[in-house]
Amino acid sequence: MTENLDETDWLILGELQHDGRLPFTELARRVNLSASATTERVKRLEAAGIITGYRADVDLVTAGFPVLAVVRLKYPGNKHEPLHRLLQQRFEILECLRTTGDDCYTLKLAATSMTHLERLVDELTPFGSTTTNLVYSQTLPYRGPHGPDLTARGRLPRHEHGDGARRNRERACP
Repeated sequence: MTENLDETDWLILGELQHDGRLPFTELARRVNLSASATTERVKRLEAAGIITGYRADVDLVTAGFPVLAVVRLKYPGNKHEPLHRLLQQRFEILECLRTTGDDCYTLKLAATSMTHLERLVDELTPFGSTTTNLVYSQTLPYRGPHGPDLTARGRLPRHEHGDGARRNRERACP
């Protein structure tokens, strides 16, 4: 269906990725449609599996997880189920990507302290060798796709122009 997404669909996706709680009336105003047409488009995007859910963004530092790390794991075996079970059990593992190259997995972990991070990494070492990198700051938070033509046409979602921008939660680099 992505080949059938028009500019308005991409604007809707951009606005909802920025604020999933945006009322349909405000969303409609921002994309220059009626509320009913906007609602119908959102339902169509949900039914097509393009919009798969809505979630809250959690400030990790404020929630008590000031240590953010990226861990790369070299997994020597071909039985990945034990690792997958651990990934499901540990809520501190925020994301896991299976990748090509020397490392098989790249994980994003949030910890309450360096000691906590060390314990988490120790739980991963039975599965293979690890390389851990601490995150100083999040230069570009995940933002999702905005569509291929919106930047060239100058039609980014309104929040990209400063309307209702999220407060900057970056930790400063030393």
